Amino acid sequence: MNRYARSVLLEGKYLSASDVERRIYTAVNNNAVRVQRRVLKEGERLDIIAGKAYGSGAYWWIIAAASGIGWSPQIPAGTMLRIPVDLNEVMKLVV
Repeated sequence: MNRYARSVLLEGKYLSASDVERRIYTAVNNNAVRVQRRVLKEGERLDIIAGKAYGSGAYWWIIAAASGIGWSPQIPAGTMLRIPVDLNEVMKLVV
């Protein structure tokens, strides 16, 4: 994601961050994307959680979008996260 342009580059295409966020959030709310729920603990960051879940911290925005918390990688402790289980399910929505 390009944080300055508010866009996401996927497979050579730039997509608006707001469109990507809406697609992911809607799919999670409609149970079209399986998620694991967890409460963010003090000192945790979305990029670290994404690295553990997906093998790359660069996918932090997927957790942010699924959780409906905007595009900030730093979220307060106690926030309920919805972490998509299968990255492929999410990528089908945005590509």
